[in-house]
Amino acid sequence: MSDAKVGPAVLPPARPAGSVTVLLVDESAASRRALRAGLQAMDEFVVVGEARSCRDAVLMVDRLRPSTVLMHLSSPVTTGLDVIEQIMAIRPTPIVVYSGELGDDGKAGALSALSAGAIEVVAKPDWDDAKSAERSVAELRRLLRAASRIKVITHPRGRLRPAAPADQAPGSGSAAANLAISLVVIGASTGGPQAVAQVLRALPPDFAPAVLVVQHMADGFIPGLVTWLDSVSPLRVGIAEGGRVLQPGTVSLAPSGHNVQVGSSLRVVLCEPSERQFHVPGIDPAFRSIAESVGPHAIGILLTGMGRDGAAGLRALRDAGAVTIGQDEASSAVYGMPAVAMTLGGVEHQLALDQIAPTVVRLVRGVS
Repeated sequence: MSDAKVGPAVLPPARPAGSVTVLLVDESAASRRALRAGLQAMDEFVVVGEARSCRDAVLMVDRLRPSTVLMHLSSPVTTGLDVIEQIMAIRPTPIVVYSGELGDDGKAGALSALSAGAIEVVAKPDWDDAKSAERSVAELRRLLRAASRIKVITHPRGRLRPAAPADQAPGSGSAAANLAISLVVIGASTGGPQAVAQVLRALPPDFAPAVLVVQHMADGFIPGLVTWLDSVSPLRVGIAEGGRVLQPGTVSLAPSGHNVQVGSSLRVVLCEPSERQFHVPGIDPAFRSIAESVGPHAIGILLTGMGRDGAAGLRALRDAGAVTIGQDEASSAVYGMPAVAMTLGGVEHQLALDQIAPTVVRLVRGVS
């Protein structure tokens, strides 16, 4: 991974020349893990993201721009067909579909998938039979390799669908609704308070998403940090409380002595750290929970700090389709955590500190 700076424009992540980049779409984490391992056993394949649901797939295709999509056609089949049509209408990409059922009903679904724009439908690998699964994955690699060379065209059916109602909830229905960012999470350590303050100070008063900050800090100092940040930020700043939902347009700091995890409704769960955990609150536990629960509707930011906390979590966020940002070396007090995140491939955009807030605002507003 290059250490070259990426400007504020939102660009697809860099990939090795000649690689076949794949977005996996499957509700089963076990299937995604098996497919990732099987595909990436060959160096030419790079899994650039994993969508847990069909509705996240459209956003992730638009953001990650894979050369191919490998998608499980699950029940209800109509949901998967809608997503195929949306992908082919918005950012045409070769799609290979696999299904667990290829009986009469499954064949009907397969034909519908092909009609919607998929280029091939195959049987789902049987993970309980190692030899059969190995053959299936080898066939998938062959199909994806061929698919990556196919030039697909915009499919008309997705463009003929009626627009979603104006009051439709974010995350349901249209691809435009799927673009909503609901949470920005920031991790920081040494030099972090000043860096966090600079980012928060530059956010506009009408900033819509919730913001969660995980700052390494000794017991007793978080309340003072909250008071100071509240005085410099146009957004209200408080301490995250267990059982409470993170609110839009507000900043919440992880409390001392606990790890923070975030659920799909942005509800906060406070967890006891392990005895061997060095930094509390931990950045990795927060990032990983948000990757699982919020995925592509999140932006993850890793700022200055010693060590490696947050690096693996930032990679998990990127794999889940979130936009990820790492502070660059020149503007970091300590270029430790962001450097490890770069090495792990977790940083999509490496930015100077003063570029981070403007870039986040553009992402939230959908401006490239």
